[in-house]
Amino acid sequence: MPKTLTARTILDQLVAFPTVSDQSNLDLIEWVEGYLDDLGVSATRVWNADRSKASLYASVGPEVEGGIILSGHTDVVPVAGQNWSTDPFSVTERDGRLYGRGTCDMKGFDALALTAVPLALERDLKRPLQIALSYDEEVGCLGAPDMIDEMARHLPRAAAAIIGEPSMMRVVTGHKGSTGWNVHVHGHEVHSSMMHKGVNAIMEGAKLIDWANRMNAENRAKTPGALAATFDPPWTTVHVGMIRGGTASNITAKDCRFCVDFRVVPGENGADWDARLQEEIARIEAGMKEVHPDAAITAECRFEMPALVPETDGAAERTVRRLTGDNGSHVVSYGTEAGQFQARGYSAVICGPGDIAQAHQADEYLSLEQFAAGERFIDDVVASLCR
Repeated sequence: MPKTLTARTILDQLVAFPTVSDQSNLDLIEWVEGYLDDLGVSATRVWNADRSKASLYASVGPEVEGGIILSGHTDVVPVAGQNWSTDPFSVTERDGRLYGRGTCDMKGFDALALTAVPLALERDLKRPLQIALSYDEEVGCLGAPDMIDEMARHLPRAAAAIIGEPSMMRVVTGHKGSTGWNVHVHGHEVHSSMMHKGVNAIMEGAKLIDWANRMNAENRAKTPGALAATFDPPWTTVHVGMIRGGTASNITAKDCRFCVDFRVVPGENGADWDARLQEEIARIEAGMKEVHPDAAITAECRFEMPALVPETDGAAERTVRRLTGDNGSHVVSYGTEAGQFQARGYSAVICGPGDIAQAHQADEYLSLEQFAAGERFIDDVVASLCR
């Protein structure tokens, strides 16, 4: 393996690993470790429980506080069922765009972050560059917390964490928090002609889904607070995106499973929304048990993600505004690892190449223009560490 690779070559390598969240990312992690090792940089893995996946972090430069973290995730969303015109796991350049799963979200930034390492080795850094690559961001930012905790224990505290989610290289200072719940409605099967003696899990689950609709309507009707008003939409949303259940049209459904996700505006407490969900579940469940004592609803929290709250004179925002020249006010409704860095005492901001509208889509792409802007930004980040 050569000592240094171009950002485009690294991107080709990263996209070729099909790191969909339900698969391992270890082949990619091993490749990154090998690349860094050839540069003389050691990396540390932070494993998941069954060691099927790992995050990775590394540091270049003096062991002093005040450095900069470049953080990205290694997983991508599925391509199944999408109509791609190119191989999603091979970068295809066409019409000024780089097509491939993850080019935008967010292996493009990962590739750029890795090009910063040889740049940092060539220069007289006064403060360290730290690289952080996580797993399972797409299913609730599951891999980042342990990685951040390990970095806080073993590396000098960085002054700024830059999370390179696609923002068109704008400085994003806030995002919503979120929680996700797996809901299982346990019914009681009878023939549908005697449905009053059974408990239809689908129809009972629909009551909870209707509660979500009512909450969205109520939240939308409220006058948002000053901080919430900057978001689109400027209210907390309750979403159900997957559902399955039942065995036949003439049997009351024994089981119904679906997901309930909250995206909570800063200023509201995610725990309060979780409590409201539990209250509604208890109310519906009580009616089910009046028909049959074994009927029940269980809800398991599958992730919790804190909001990124705009900081007052935050070091990360100040640094990235200086490097990009962007002084606009930008917040996003999607969640990232930035909130997890901030919750652990790091100043954090989002800034990366690409348009979030392209993320998760068939024929996902990153424009060459944005990729080049990202390269210039990375060079400026490294230069700033020499001052």
